[in-house]
Amino acid sequence: MTTTTAVAPLTIQDAEHLVSAARHAAETAGVAVAVSVVDAGGHLLAFRRDDRAVLIAGETSTRKAFTALQLDTPTADLVDAVQPGGLFHTLPTALDRPLLFIAGGIPLHRDGRLIGAIGVGGGAPEQDHGFAAAAAGSVSRSRP
Repeated sequence: MTTTTAVAPLTIQDAEHLVSAARHAAETAGVAVAVSVVDAGGHLLAFRRDDRAVLIAGETSTRKAFTALQLDTPTADLVDAVQPGGLFHTLPTALDRPLLFIAGGIPLHRDGRLIGAIGVGGGAPEQDHGFAAAAAGSVSRSRP
């Protein structure tokens, strides 16, 4: 008989903490961003857009989160795959939206299992990736 260990899902409190941590990192750098957090089922748990961010930042942050979740890979690692001659440019999603392959989406894991993703949009791709990674790291440190 095998037993499986329950993995705590991504909670709304986790999602709110992720948004806060990513926004803090962005504000420290002087960048206005939007942040989206989705759970393992792709449901949007938390979203925040800085009013100074460009309008597309909100849609971008959500697409980055979905992309990271669906492929279980940081979107920064996918950039080469979507260049001309790369593996793909877009993939359809369950929401019938193309995936957006720009750095800034990070999958979230707990006890080795995928529990959700965070997406950040509004800064340069490298900045967005750094803000998302900083937030993801803060959640993994905040739980036992």
